[in-house]
Amino acid sequence: MNIGGKIKRLRIANQLTLEELANRSELTKGFLSQVERNLTSPSIATLEDILEALGTTLQDFFNETQEEQIVFKKDDYFINDQDDFMISYIVPNAQKNKMEPIYIELEKGKNSMVIQPHEGEEFGFVISGRIKLHYGQKEYVMKKGETFYFKGDRAHYLENPYEGIAKVIWVATPPIF
Repeated sequence: MNIGGKIKRLRIANQLTLEELANRSELTKGFLSQVERNLTSPSIATLEDILEALGTTLQDFFNETQEEQIVFKKDDYFINDQDDFMISYIVPNAQKNKMEPIYIELEKGKNSMVIQPHEGEEFGFVISGRIKLHYGQKEYVMKKGETFYFKGDRAHYLENPYEGIAKVIWVATPPIF
C-alpha cells in the first residue's frame, strides 16, 4: 500500500494544504511532505494523529475495498465466438449482478442459444439488421431501433433469416448467459 500517496489523496479530498494538515495534526509541514512522498514512515501513533486530522480512522484507511467499476471499455469485454453466433459479455463478471447484458451478432441463417423457461425478465434492443424473436409458440419480426421485453417463462431465442448481420443488446435478470 502506498501510505503516503493515500494520505495525500485524503488531504486533497479534504481541501487542506500541507500547512493546514500540519497545524491540525501538530506535526511539521516538512515531516508530512516526506510522509506523502514515502521518504519516511510515520509511527502508528503519528499515523493516527494524521488520520484524525483528516477525519478518518486506521480501520477505514487500511480497508482495501475495491471501488466498483462503472465504465467498461471494449478491452474489458469477454467475446465468445460460437458456431452460430458471436456473443460479447459487455459487463465482465455480470453473473454476480442482478442483470446480465450481452451484445450478440447473428449472421444470416443463424440462431442464438435457446433459453429455457426461467424466473426473471429479459430486455433487448436491435442495434442493426432484423431478427425474428421466438417466444414460446409466437414469432415477432423486429428491426433496427425496436426493443423487446418479456418474462422468461417460455423458451425463447433469436433468429436471423434475413440478409446481413443483426446486432442486438440483450439483458437478462437474473443472469442466465
